[in-house]
Amino acid sequence: MSLDSVFWISFVTIASGMVIKLASMIFKSRCKTCKLCCLEIVRDTEAEEREAEMEISSRQPNLQHQNSQTV
Repeated sequence: MSLDSVFWISFVTIASGMVIKLASMIFKSRCKTCKLCCLEIVRDTEAEEREAEMEISSRQPNLQHQNSQTV
């Protein structure tokens, strides 16, 4: 492997990691509006929270049912 190919592999890996981490931070953010240059994103964070709570509550009865069967 030449030094040039090692550089590009490292560069692409680091850039991909940065993009994935940035996307993760944006997803976990509780901001309702985000502005970047000419782009503006408005999110309904309350609906996202209700959806997450419903998903968690739907998992809990399943876990309790599985635990009662193993006992």
